[in-house]
Amino acid sequence: MSSVFTKIINGELPGRFVYRDEDVVAFLTVEPIRYGHTLVVPVAEVDKWTDLDPHVWAKVSAVAQRVGAAITSAFDCERAGVVIAGFEVPHTHIHVFPANGMAGYDLSSVMAMDETDADEMDRAAEKIRTALERV
Repeated sequence: MSSVFTKIINGELPGRFVYRDEDVVAFLTVEPIRYGHTLVVPVAEVDKWTDLDPHVWAKVSAVAQRVGAAITSAFDCERAGVVIAGFEVPHTHIHVFPANGMAGYDLSSVMAMDETDADEMDRAAEKIRTALERV
């Protein structure tokens, strides 16, 4: 059975994509720490990042770095936070989000889907896409 991320990648479920190529995608999470919280995901459905082909991992990391630079610019934050957890969905993914301190790294304090504002999510995705054109 496909992971929820594979379903998003394949268009079976909606996603706010900010980046896409043949190996890696990046889209906003539906349960963000802050608006702009993006998941960088390999297209290949591999559960653990340590099991990824090293070339795919290098590409996922490079995309996460670009997305992080875009987030820092778009949201005027001190840093782009990065977390690799992977317990909630069995498909490798990197969380990249606006961060101004360590408090923002707590994935247990995310907004629930029904707490997010759809217009704000759309604006966040557009801000990241625009910033990616500059990095």
